[in-house]
Amino acid sequence: MHQSKGFTLVEIMIVVVIIGLLAAMAIPAFQKVRQASQDKAVLNNARQLSGAADQYYLENGVSTVSINNLIGTSNYVKSLNLVANETYPGAFTQGVAITIAGVAGVRTITYAP
Repeated sequence: MHQSKGFTLVEIMIVVVIIGLLAAMAIPAFQKVRQASQDKAVLNNARQLSGAADQYYLENGVSTVSINNLIGTSNYVKSLNLVANETYPGAFTQGVAITIAGVAGVRTITYAP
């Protein structure tokens, strides 16, 4: 009797199918985690901008400020890191919620200070 060592084609195919099924189950979970992470980063940016705008209102006695007066090396927020190609409003008005559009191209997030 001759016994060969190794795997049969059927055994290899079963392993490949199992790995494929595990990957198919894991991908949606990873996408949800990534989306939640992006949303939290966008909300953090909105909080920073809101705080910077509040400080600007107090120092300058105004109720509206352009984003250009908030972001920059000599301004309140040194830099704004975009995490999902989102778009922030061009101006902020005291007491008005901040709406960030185009988060990952599909979502809109509103931050009410």
